[in-house]
Amino acid sequence: MSKSITVQGIYACLAVADFERGVIFYTRLMGRAPDDQPMPGMAQWRNMNGAGLQLWHEPENAGHGRTTIVVPVMDDERRRLANAGLALSADMVGDWGVVAQIADPDGNQITLAEPPKGFVG
Repeated sequence: MSKSITVQGIYACLAVADFERGVIFYTRLMGRAPDDQPMPGMAQWRNMNGAGLQLWHEPENAGHGRTTIVVPVMDDERRRLANAGLALSADMVGDWGVVAQIADPDGNQITLAEPPKGFVG
């Protein structure tokens, strides 16, 4: 077998139909403005523990994305998002931990996931 890939980071990528509206929504979701907009129709939030989020203006693909963001404490994120005017779904709790979801204005599905206590990823 060959050597496995060396990963320096991973970006979740989501497409939106209205770029400005998408940047506003994701700024509220992430709790900060994008780190940069390196090209027209693209914004990115970087340096999040080796991960990042890229938002693309691609109306033809908008609303078909799904991503999961792992968070340490769901209740903290729920309060933060409520203060930003965003509402998560009810918690779903199981052996896997706690998950809750929200959709952006185009219908892209974002799942927040709190791993079970003692989980080492």
